Amino acid sequence: MAREQHSTVRDTVLTALPTFSEIIIFLALVIVGLIAILLVKAVIQLIIPIVAAVVVWFMTGNLTYAGVAFLAIAVLQLLLKRK
Repeated sequence: MAREQHSTVRDTVLTALPTFSEIIIFLALVIVGLIAILLVKAVIQLIIPIVAAVVVWFMTGNLTYAGVAFLAIAVLQLLLKRK
């Protein structure tokens, strides 16, 4: 009888461990989640330069000026944030 309890405990422990495919799926989901968080962070970081570019584009109608405004604001934002 003690031997039967020992094997059921071992079987329970072995079934509680995740399979290789579950581990792979978990790691893939973690990586996708981290990428999503980084993308959201980047989009939030670029809201101010996007708004500046849209304002310049509406005021001038020139896409080149809007691109220069976007780059200038984005670079200034990065430089001022590092200090």
